Amino acid sequence: MKQVSGGVTAPKGFTASGVHCGVKKGKGDVDQPPMGEMPEVPEGKRDLALIVSEQPCAAAAVYTMNRVKAAPLYVTMDHLENGEAQAIVANSGNANACAPNSRAHAEEMCRLAAQATGLNPGDFVVASTGVIGQELNIAAIRAGLPACAAALSKDGSDAAANAIMTTDTVKKEAAVTCTIGGKTVTIGAIAKGSGMIHPNMGTMLCFVTTDCAITHELLSDALHEIVPRTFNRVTVDGDTSTNDMCVVLANGMAENPLIEWKDDGYTLFYQALYSVFEQMARSIAADGEGASKLITCTVRKARSEETAERLAKAVVGSSLVKAAMFGSDANWGRVLCAMGYSKAPFRPEHVDVKFSSAVGELLVCRQGAGVDFDEETAKRILSQDEVVIDVDLSEGEHEATCWGCDLTYDYVKINGDYRT
Repeated sequence: MKQVSGGVTAPKGFTASGVHCGVKKGKGDVDQPPMGEMPEVPEGKRDLALIVSEQPCAAAAVYTMNRVKAAPLYVTMDHLENGEAQAIVANSGNANACAPNSRAHAEEMCRLAAQATGLNPGDFVVASTGVIGQELNIAAIRAGLPACAAALSKDGSDAAANAIMTTDTVKKEAAVTCTIGGKTVTIGAIAKGSGMIHPNMGTMLCFVTTDCAITHELLSDALHEIVPRTFNRVTVDGDTSTNDMCVVLANGMAENPLIEWKDDGYTLFYQALYSVFEQMARSIAADGEGASKLITCTVRKARSEETAERLAKAVVGSSLVKAAMFGSDANWGRVLCAMGYSKAPFRPEHVDVKFSSAVGELLVCRQGAGVDFDEETAKRILSQDEVVIDVDLSEGEHEATCWGCDLTYDYVKINGDYRT
């Protein structure tokens, strides 16, 4: 497996683009920009993205488990009933959720994208992200899609990644290659996610492309097996969005032997897809709203993977742990406290806890009791960009890793006036 550049356009046959059409307000924008007249792109204001394959794709998706779902998810579900798609259209700045005309606007986005690209409306996955409850400015999208389609290119992944960002501070993009049946297969991805992220699906928006030849059924199997071990192990703030979606398109243009059984080819594809998803999950956790550091918690030697996951999720999701990490305070008691209310079975008297980072590691708890440690050393370890909380249960052979971020003053600032 090899890391490569290019994001969603790294696989053969995919192009992408991202423009500013006016859903996000930039200087000089009007509510209904004239057709074909695109506002100049203000920094950080791209708000309309396209991803298009030259050929029809096997397609699979997972969606938020929030009972309140945005209209684009229902439209996408309908379009993917046959297991196929060829393109993605997405906007940021407005979630098109719980809003007037939301279903009609989601369907109109597909119709307009089809008109601009020469495809059919049913070929499109549609997604939106942003403020809930406000009517989508469909006039801006209508005006913007011709220019967005004209901008499609093999270098367009960066623009598309930026166009789906909301409170994100950095784009999320990755791509890997592997060899299957003597052919180079590439998987690329872009994602957005910073707040309203909690492990209850696949979080955020994530668009994945691949030129692998694989059946819809096995593509769906891989997606549904990997999401619980990657995206579902991320938490930023305990909130699960109405718009979360992860979708994979596979156009088969690598010309590898079709993967239709869970053989060696499937295993290689699975490992590559897992690698991409793990990178995206870590990127999202690290860029949590207001975050200053990534928190990784690995629970080892558990009775089951489920137990390890529940314990690790409780630790990275604890507001007290997150606040302690923000202050670089080695308050390991908060780790055990979070584990204790997780309802997962474990014996506290057997637990060891270590804090580590790029500058070293420090044992802070042995067999459920504190040990002497140097506070200055702890402060130095916990002041790094990524802090690892390592928990050893000494009870079994299973483990799980979950990701989160610290809780800073900026999280409240960002969300105190997000709508206005």
